[in-house]
Amino acid sequence: MSRIGKLPIDIPSKVNVTIDGQEIVVKGSKGELSWVLPPEITITQEGETLIVKPKNNSRRARERYGLSRTLVANMVEGVSKGFERRLEIQGVGYRAQVQGRNLILNVGYSNPVELPAPDGITIAVENNTNVIVSGISKEIVGNTAAKIRSVRPPEVYKGKGIRYAGEMVRRKAGKAGKK
Repeated sequence: MSRIGKLPIDIPSKVNVTIDGQEIVVKGSKGELSWVLPPEITITQEGETLIVKPKNNSRRARERYGLSRTLVANMVEGVSKGFERRLEIQGVGYRAQVQGRNLILNVGYSNPVELPAPDGITIAVENNTNVIVSGISKEIVGNTAAKIRSVRPPEVYKGKGIRYAGEMVRRKAGKAGKK
């Protein structure tokens, strides 16, 4: 049995959960998310908590048990608090700006790189070098942040590029020099 799957999911007071067969819809102050559970998993609401259980003890049910519980917990947290991912841009002349719903990155290429924000995602820029990606879906926030980072990942010699806030970049020594 999954240790994560056994944990109950607490529902905050302002969050409304609707279970219709295998589909779960979570509504909160920030928005609404829905997801269809795998057929091997059941979910029940008991008061202010949700309980996720496998229907049988098959391998497929055990594989999806903890995952399903975590995805539902992330939905509940997303519609109540939301998620955000911070990125830092390092390098001389590297900067970012938001124009409408697009993020424009000047990161050493001949032309600026323009990335549109997906639906439900807001992108903000602080001090031209800090990018904040926020939204209610943890998956979409993480994927958008990864897409922004992939435009210019940090390089190992000088550390220039786009990195997650707090990310440690392993640095390599440069040339040994003349003797």
